[in-house]
Amino acid sequence: MMKKGVRQRIGDLLVTAGAITDEQLKKGLQLQKQKGIQLGKALTLLGITTQEKIMFALSEQLEIPHISLTSYHVDRELVSQIDENYARTKKLIPLFSLDETVSVGMIDPLDVFTIDELSQKMGKEVEPVVCTEEDLSAALDLYYGSGGKIDEVVKSMEEEDEAEDSFDIPEVISADVSPNEAPIIRLVNLIFTQALKEGVSDIHIEPEEDLLRVRFRIDGVLREMFKQPKKIQNAVISRIKIMSELNIAERRLPQDGRFQMRVDEKDIDIRVSTIPTAHGENIVMRILDKSNLIVNVDDLGFTQNAQEQFTKALGSPNGIILVTGPTGSGKTTTLYSALHSINDMEKNIVTIEDPIEYRLPIIRQSQVISKIGMTFAAGLRSILRQDPDIIMVGEIRDSETATVAVQAALTGHLVLSTLHTNDAPGSINRLIEMGVEPFLVSSSINAVVAQRLIRRICTKCKTSYTATEAMVKQLRLQPGKDYTFYKGQGCRTCKDTGYKGRLAIFEILTMNDTIRDMILEKGSPVQIRNSALKSGMKSLRQDGIIKAVNGLTSIEEVLHSTQESG
Repeated sequence: MMKKGVRQRIGDLLVTAGAITDEQLKKGLQLQKQKGIQLGKALTLLGITTQEKIMFALSEQLEIPHISLTSYHVDRELVSQIDENYARTKKLIPLFSLDETVSVGMIDPLDVFTIDELSQKMGKEVEPVVCTEEDLSAALDLYYGSGGKIDEVVKSMEEEDEAEDSFDIPEVISADVSPNEAPIIRLVNLIFTQALKEGVSDIHIEPEEDLLRVRFRIDGVLREMFKQPKKIQNAVISRIKIMSELNIAERRLPQDGRFQMRVDEKDIDIRVSTIPTAHGENIVMRILDKSNLIVNVDDLGFTQNAQEQFTKALGSPNGIILVTGPTGSGKTTTLYSALHSINDMEKNIVTIEDPIEYRLPIIRQSQVISKIGMTFAAGLRSILRQDPDIIMVGEIRDSETATVAVQAALTGHLVLSTLHTNDAPGSINRLIEMGVEPFLVSSSINAVVAQRLIRRICTKCKTSYTATEAMVKQLRLQPGKDYTFYKGQGCRTCKDTGYKGRLAIFEILTMNDTIRDMILEKGSPVQIRNSALKSGMKSLRQDGIIKAVNGLTSIEEVLHSTQESG
């Protein structure tokens, strides 16, 4: 057990424990001195050991407990007693109090001077508990928020009175937050770092009359993250526009741009949209992690029957497969996964996209450039002269594209595309509204996949309960049978929401003679839907209920995200 008042060295303890060698300690100390970082951080950067191994070694040598903060609920009242800057500087967080002692998570439990100082601050004896730096950083962000770091940078910006044009853009953008960078660069990088850590899909930079608000879309839900002084608004917006290669002098017209950011050796694509508002330019940034874009069709989340229908449609030599749903419903992931599953040297697959979000081997991919006349329709006409077997059209937006796509399907090509409709039957009516004759629609469509992304229950705080009779009746389930549903209670991992991550729900409309006849007779979407349901189609809500019963999501999330089928 360590003795108070005696400053032991963490490196010596790690050598004694056999976690590292004397030579490795020397390398770690050298890097620690060069970068001004903790020894443990230096050893992990060199690949000599891991944070977990350091934690276990210290725990064993000092005979003090260790803790994984990822599943631990910290006493928020205790946290409020310690200043955030102090907690971050000293790298500690209060955990719980018992009688006259308070247990404190630390990455350096050998720092007896800090322990004594903290004991005086809290008026209790401090018992150190060793944890990893990664866990501690995440816990500090959770219980204090990232606002503290950002507030420090904003303060330095105000002190330096940084001008909008005082920063350049490097060839490779990194999310690393370096203290040597200009404050505005550090501020924007902090926003990106926090967003990527939280698994954010969109970042909203929103000017108000007297402040600048930043909101993140996490698992499909917008949450306010930061509010900053109005005076930094122009600098933040200009920095993002420079990164996106947009015109910083143009503030009256909407602009679109993009850039790539390197994070943990991965390229993250950021799509940027600006629009002028009453209080300044509003910016929305879509984050696209290319490493997560391609998944196997087996992993998309189809039920067995739905996957068999989708795979059968992909195996057709000609016809159209449509993927429908609102923006952000995962249509692009489904399309790319489908192409990936059928891509081989014996097929000529050509695409026209806006934008090209992921580059696939063998496949020829073209980019829409509207200002020079390279539209979806124009690109599709050119593709037909490239001897294609399979064509992917990023989106059917107008009657010309719809007509050419149908013609391509009827002349022996398999066409994959997306359409913005609320459900699968609605896409039939949408094509007819675009001017495609009903007989052409009925002859060309193979299948329509409608999908949504809904929140997945957090596995760390998942609990079960038995459905009531009222719920069984509302959901039109078989009466007299017990049904178990699940929900998340809320924990640190899911930030007390009960949800972590998302999954897709689907409905697949496959063509049959009855539905083709209904299309020729200009049947309504409701009539087509009812016929498809009788033929075995599962609606979005029904597919969601199946996944709720399987414990993947909550029934409340399914009801919130879907409409009752007719």
